[in-house]
Amino acid sequence: MEQLTTAALTQLPQVRALGRHTGRDPLTLFWTASGIELEFTGSELWVDLFADYEVVEPWVSVELNGAWVARFAVNPGKSRVCLFRGMTPGKAKHVRLLKDVQAMHDDPAHLLQITGLEYADGEFLPLPEPVYRLEFVGDSITSGEGAIGAKPEEDWVGAFFSAENHYGRLTADALGAEYRCISQSGWGIVSGWDNDVRHILPPYYTRVCGVAMGQRNAALGAQQENDFAAWQPDAVIVNLGTNDTGAFDNPPWTDPATGKPHQLRRAPHGGTPPLPPAAAALQRRLPSCGRPKGGKRCAAFSDPAPGKEPRGKAGVVHRDAGQ
Repeated sequence: MEQLTTAALTQLPQVRALGRHTGRDPLTLFWTASGIELEFTGSELWVDLFADYEVVEPWVSVELNGAWVARFAVNPGKSRVCLFRGMTPGKAKHVRLLKDVQAMHDDPAHLLQITGLEYADGEFLPLPEPVYRLEFVGDSITSGEGAIGAKPEEDWVGAFFSAENHYGRLTADALGAEYRCISQSGWGIVSGWDNDVRHILPPYYTRVCGVAMGQRNAALGAQQENDFAAWQPDAVIVNLGTNDTGAFDNPPWTDPATGKPHQLRRAPHGGTPPLPPAAAALQRRLPSCGRPKGGKRCAAFSDPAPGKEPRGKAGVVHRDAGQ
């Protein structure tokens, strides 16, 4: 085995950090599809990881020269994983490592960090600038839940999340784009799938990873305001509303603090009600989040999650206690 050099990501500016983050030593991978991307000419490359969890273990996928070559759960504590070895020295290899599992709101212990790289000979090459930058905001679809595994699987486990079999990755790769995902399974715009009004994504959007709870995540910067100037998307794709729609047909959720029930209901009249404050805040934020090519800015489109009836008749979203 060759003698390996160890370096933190702060020593390797050519390595691109993927996903919202607050630092590179270590690089905390909060969201789905967070990770690293690099070009390296050496013969051998390892990644040093640190992981923790109580409920859902982190999974990662590894691409080598555009091919999906590895996928594994990361063990708790420190570990090192070989990304490749014995390959031709002097020839550039393109590597991308992606976190498959979403940020885990209900598991404050959930953590995945890249603490460094170990490599033999060779050099890290600068990556070309992406043609576009895209941000995908959504629910389980954008978290890649159920994007891997047998069709009959219904267990809610980390193994069945995938950043590879994912519409965001497919879209971004087709467009030569760098992309980010902001998502939570089961969450919506005005309520979660079960009418739980706490499980809505808009209030968390402006933070680095506001859904990551606990003191450790806070210390790592999860609750900081995101630096939108540092990474400006050309388009923000909002794929929310599925869980709001499902809430129409589920029982009311009762707030444990107040005893007040909440349930989405279909209005018996037409018209579009004003967006809830949190959703309106997200709509206001989106037009200013990007600086696309040609000077055009992001556009925000509001489409209240419809019910079974056509929009403009009886498919308008309302939340009303006990109804």
